[in-house]
Amino acid sequence: MPGAVLLEFGAPWCGHCRAAQPALQALLAARDGLTHLKIEDGRGRPLGRAFGVKLWPTLVLLRAGQEQARVVRPLSREDLAVLASALDAPA
Repeated sequence: MPGAVLLEFGAPWCGHCRAAQPALQALLAARDGLTHLKIEDGRGRPLGRAFGVKLWPTLVLLRAGQEQARVVRPLSREDLAVLASALDAPA
């Protein structure tokens, strides 16, 4: 996919995933052109394993298919600072 893509691995019933949503939505609100894909992960779903996901939520930022940043179990906007920095960096 062209441009920046944020993969969010998790599950709708996951308490950690739900707790991360306010900070994640604040980050996404300020980012036009960022593709955000929620990927339901779990047993029998190989995509999460291919990305080395062990805890939910795991957020992986890609550009041109290359990983730029990763955050595991964020709770606050400060936890997402590494993603914001990677998004602000020149492509």
